[in-house]
Amino acid sequence: MGYARKVGWVTAGLVIGAGACYCIYRLTRGRKQNKEKMAEGGSGDVDDAGDCSGARYNDWSDDDDDSNESKSIVWYPPWARIGTEAGTRARARARARATRARRAVQKRASPNSDDTVLSPQELQKVLCLVEMSEKPYILEAALIALGNNAAYAFNRDIIRDLGGLPIVAKILNTRDPIVKEKALIVLNNLSVNAENQRRLKVYMNQVCDDTITSRLNSSVQLAGLRLLTNMTVTNEYQHMLANSISDFFRLFSAGNEETKLQVLKLLLNLAENPAMTRELLRAQVPSSLGSLFNKKENKEVILKLLVIFENINDNFRWEENEPTQNQFGEGSLFFFLKEFQVCADKVLGIESHHDFLVKVKVGKFMAKLAEHMFPKSQE
Repeated sequence: MGYARKVGWVTAGLVIGAGACYCIYRLTRGRKQNKEKMAEGGSGDVDDAGDCSGARYNDWSDDDDDSNESKSIVWYPPWARIGTEAGTRARARARARATRARRAVQKRASPNSDDTVLSPQELQKVLCLVEMSEKPYILEAALIALGNNAAYAFNRDIIRDLGGLPIVAKILNTRDPIVKEKALIVLNNLSVNAENQRRLKVYMNQVCDDTITSRLNSSVQLAGLRLLTNMTVTNEYQHMLANSISDFFRLFSAGNEETKLQVLKLLLNLAENPAMTRELLRAQVPSSLGSLFNKKENKEVILKLLVIFENINDNFRWEENEPTQNQFGEGSLFFFLKEFQVCADKVLGIESHHDFLVKVKVGKFMAKLAEHMFPKSQE
């Protein structure tokens, strides 16, 4: 009787594993088509509820390169050091193990199947694999499958109803950066949904801390920024990031161009909410912020930063808040904007920028800044 029970458990495990592997293969075969669909993110819309529209930033993510798909699920153990004989052997074994796993998936898949959308039963099997597996390369493949599948609006509800949100969020505790990035991508795509956002808000602080402390310009940091950008499309959860705005400005100043643009999308969502204006003005900004206004800086970075400043100016009544201005500390964004002459010198320094749109935007910004800061002097 005991032997039969063991055989039954083993058989059940094999059935779940085989089914999940089949699901993963079907999803990874359609990654190229899914990438095209997922690249359409940024519409600023939250599906199902219509909570947001227009200018706000909403990013889907799929940063995998199809040409490197065979390498993407290869996990090398920590002792597989490059340049050593033992490391070479360990890396070769890891590649062989990943290849065998991939071939096992392909063997069980239908050779004529081009489907990229999984059924609820198949999604359940993949989620079981994510929950039970401890192998990084298997987790990565399963998360890629879920991330691609979450590109479809109707599947976001299904994954949530299957209990997928806490299962994937638990993976955020891993130390493996590749697996963590894939988990963030899954949550990012799932967050384009009002109900999913309501349930994912409990993980925002963890995602925010991980994003700020991750290696600068890393894939994990960018994936975290994209998720936080999606979560701030509406005004409901923006207050949860109030204490981290200074850190976002620090990332903006220190990061590369891709990081700068992603941070700006997040800050622009915050700047469009009048309730977040004081938090933005209170944030400490690096002294190097003004040096970003130069001819060498990317045009898109300059324009987005100026739009953020304009929104803050529009939402803050300088005269009405004169008695409370001492609440803003030295080095804050408030004093950066309040020191009009210093700011003017730095901004006017790019009036000779070769791009006409930048010139127009700079002129508009300076006019608004002067109007709000010195209304009496213009009478």
